Parts: sequence; C-alpha cells; structure tokens
Amino acid sequence: MEKVYARSACIQNRPSAYCPGCLHGVASRIIAESLDELGVREDAIGVMPVGCATLSYGYWAIDSIHAAHGRAPAVGTGIRRCAPERVVFTYQGDGDCAAIGTSEIIHCANRGENLLSVFINNSIYGMTGGQMAPTTLTGMKATTSPLGRNPKEEGYPMMMCELLSQLEAPYYIARFALNSVAGVTKAKAGIKKAFQYQLEGKGFCFVELLSNCPTNWGLSPLASLEWMEQNTLPVFPQGVFKDGGVRV
Repeated sequence: MEKVYARSACIQNRPSAYCPGCLHGVASRIIAESLDELGVREDAIGVMPVGCATLSYGYWAIDSIHAAHGRAPAVGTGIRRCAPERVVFTYQGDGDCAAIGTSEIIHCANRGENLLSVFINNSIYGMTGGQMAPTTLTGMKATTSPLGRNPKEEGYPMMMCELLSQLEAPYYIARFALNSVAGVTKAKAGIKKAFQYQLEGKGFCFVELLSNCPTNWGLSPLASLEWMEQNTLPVFPQGVFKDGGVRV
C-alpha cells in the first residue's frame, strides 16, 4: 500500500490535549510541516505565552520558550537579536496578542523584527473560561458579555491584519481560515512563505489563522466549522494584506 501521509518529525507522538474539534491541532501540524520541509527544525525556537498556545510545548519537537502573557514578541525579539541564526516564531491567541500584548505586537511589527508571529483568532478567550476577546464578533455572546458584544460599550472586533498592515516595516501579513481543506492548504503555504522570508532576512511577518472554540462556543466540532463559515469569515476577510513590504 502506498503511503500518502506520515507524521511530521517535528510533531511528537503523544495524545492531544486540545478539546475535540479544536483547530489548534491543525495549526500546530502545518507549522511543524513547514519547518520540516524547509529543513530548519533544529534551528527553530517557538515562543508561547499564556493560553491554549502553551499546550504546544508538548507537541513540537523543537526548542521553545515560555513568555509572560502577551510578551512573546518581546521575547522573540531578544532571541533573534542574540541568536540571529535561529528561526524564531511566536504562537499566540487573540486574547494574548490583541489584548494584553497589543503594545508588544505593534512595536515588534513597527521595528520590522525578523521573526514570524502566528496569531490564532477564535474570537474568544479559550483556556480561561470563554470571556469576550478583542476579536469577539458584534452580538456574539461570551461569559463576560452574556447579552452579546455591544460596540457602544466594548468596541468593535479588533482587525489585527488590517491594523498592522498600515505600518511601514512589516514584510508579510496574511489571514487564512482553518475550517476547510482548501483553507488549511492556503494557510500552510502562507506560513511556509513567512518562514522562508525570515530565512532571507526580510523582516517581520504576521499570519493570522481563523480558528474555532467548540467548547466555549457551546457547539459541536462540525457545527463550529459551519458557524465560522457563516459568521467569522464575513467579518474577517481572508487574504494577503502585505507582501514584499507592499500593501496588497
């Protein structure tokens, strides 16, 4: 029988601790495959802060460092400047990157640091109990917005790709969705391109991955994918916002 797929050497052989149907596992896989295909697994360092991202420590067979909540871009900056030969990426959720870490990611991008920030956007705080996140959709319910997000009180969903693409320094900024095979394929290509740009010394890259949270959304895994298609994707358009330092 012909082998059509094998587990990436960058992924350790152990059970997943992510909730059933969570797309964090898909994100972890395509990052691992990209590192392996580029032949840089031994040079890679992942920086994970607080949140569901911390579970990645148990899956990637790479060097990794834990950062305080929201501070992964600052830690990644320090690593890159001390060890410029290493391949560095941060792996952050929306509460971490777009809330407590807003200042960190904006200044890291504005300096054009030569690293990749992978941003998982599931529109809610996952690990800490389903609170409203900066990316929670208008009208979407959460434990801290039981009546639904009200823009007059909590503001509108934070559009990180659109925000960062206004800065001059970032080299590559893109958003992809993980709720379909086609979307995952495009996401992997985008992540691999961002890693390649880092190897070429091009500067700061940011890849946003639209994900789900079946547990805190109160939906089955399948229903959560359908919910993304109907609600998340219309609000957060997919595509490349900046490539080669040029706004697209």
